[in-house]
Amino acid sequence: MPERTAPVSVIIPAYRAAATIARALRSVAAQTLPPREAVVVDDGSADGTFEAAEACRGFMGATTLKVFRQPNRGAGAARNRAIVEATQPVLAFLDADDEWLPAKLERSLAHLDQGHVLVAHNGWIVDGEARLLNDCAARFRACADPFVGLYKRGFLDTCTVVARRDAIVAAGGFDETLPNAQDFEMWLAVLRPPGARFLVFDEALSLYHLVPGSIMSYTRRRLECCHTVACRYAGDMRGRPGGGLLAVLFREVAIHREAATAYIGAGRYAAIVSTTLRAPIRLIESLRALDRTVLPRSPLGRHDQVCSRSE
Repeated sequence: MPERTAPVSVIIPAYRAAATIARALRSVAAQTLPPREAVVVDDGSADGTFEAAEACRGFMGATTLKVFRQPNRGAGAARNRAIVEATQPVLAFLDADDEWLPAKLERSLAHLDQGHVLVAHNGWIVDGEARLLNDCAARFRACADPFVGLYKRGFLDTCTVVARRDAIVAAGGFDETLPNAQDFEMWLAVLRPPGARFLVFDEALSLYHLVPGSIMSYTRRRLECCHTVACRYAGDMRGRPGGGLLAVLFREVAIHREAATAYIGAGRYAAIVSTTLRAPIRLIESLRALDRTVLPRSPLGRHDQVCSRSE
């Protein structure tokens, strides 16, 4: 009898991930409820990522592996390409240097079936031999309106998210103009419509590996992108419990404090001064955005350029 699979497409952007893609895919294949397909998009790597992903076919079991290659356009573009190629009604997100614990999909789908557009969970942050619990569920519960809480704290870890494909497509997919914070912006876009419900449940089912030089390491770029997102969704804070001016102020303070902490750790004191001096200007920009409503992006369409494909 064929192994039972879930109607899930796993979305995996990969850039210079030859050393880690097999680990990520093994964690997909080891699920207690395997997904129907995994879609890997190599985003212009020069280290053999495409070939390393192809070599994983032998252990994928009942999960169909699709591997694509495109010129380097960033993680957002790679995810969008994978979403366009995905055939299943549910999407689960995994980065090529992270991994899932075996019950991740089975537990997530049980919650998604309760009428949520998106579900996520806690996870482990892995730094060498050390593990730190990322308690996203506690931050989800901390605010009367979870959407406001998400705007303020950005607590969803991408490798924990499972969402309905039609909601991702309707929201326009990932914003490819944002080199950082594009995942945070995507979840806000999906959850913005009235009645869109989401849940973060209290189980640690993923491993997020800290990697030197990863996208999270670009402090200034991340600050600018987070500020862009803060302005974009400031208007959505109007009239929500815990929202309004205080939510926007909280968000701007949080992203500037995060940047300052990173600069202090790196000993970049001139950058700390520059960031501090620019903070009031950014805050004024965000507060002015409270009076604006930004229209949603167009639904995600099919990419015209297909460079390489293997199924």
